[in-house]
Amino acid sequence: MAPPPEPPPPPRRPAATPSKPLPASERRAVTVEAVVSLAAEQNPGDITTAAIAQRMGLTQGAIFRHFPDKASIVQAVLDWVAERLMSRVDRAARGAADPLEALEAVFTAHIAFVADHPGAPRLLLSELQRARRAGGGRGPAGRRHDREAHGPHGGRRLRRQGQDAGRIDPALDVDAASTLYAGMVHGPAIRSLASGETASLTLEAPKVFALFRRGVERRP
Repeated sequence: MAPPPEPPPPPRRPAATPSKPLPASERRAVTVEAVVSLAAEQNPGDITTAAIAQRMGLTQGAIFRHFPDKASIVQAVLDWVAERLMSRVDRAARGAADPLEALEAVFTAHIAFVADHPGAPRLLLSELQRARRAGGGRGPAGRRHDREAHGPHGGRRLRRQGQDAGRIDPALDVDAASTLYAGMVHGPAIRSLASGETASLTLEAPKVFALFRRGVERRP
């Protein structure tokens, strides 16, 4: 009996072409996103450039071609968080019918950002703590928080606009309401960091704001 014919050789796969190197701006953006991703998994203060490089599949030397040191990476991350967050907040506020609706839209945008980027609040808290330990005041993270609070779509300004428009109780203590509002944003973020659960944030946000609204809205 003749032996069975040998199977044909597998088709030759074309040689892989080396991937094109990313432009410097894209490489910096990918580095920032890697840090935000790592911060969702561990203490940001423990993130090393070696861990960042490993997450990106690069060498440390490749990272330092785009950033002179780790501090510049942290600054780029803070810029990224601020730009992305404020972009969401601006879009949400512009689509609202009045200041009270804008306040809810801004709150919802904050919570959605935390749910999408759980490493972001952890990074900001870590930077605030680092700045205080270093004796440098609130640092860049604290100054950014102040700009968010007092900017065109900041919570304090929207509450005053709501009073002027007759939508918010004119007797409302705006500073006390601002403290409560900040707790509504940061409290769930901190809780999600402790539990590792972010999916429920956006589900709870409307219920939380409904309670706040009952306390600040002007009664007929």
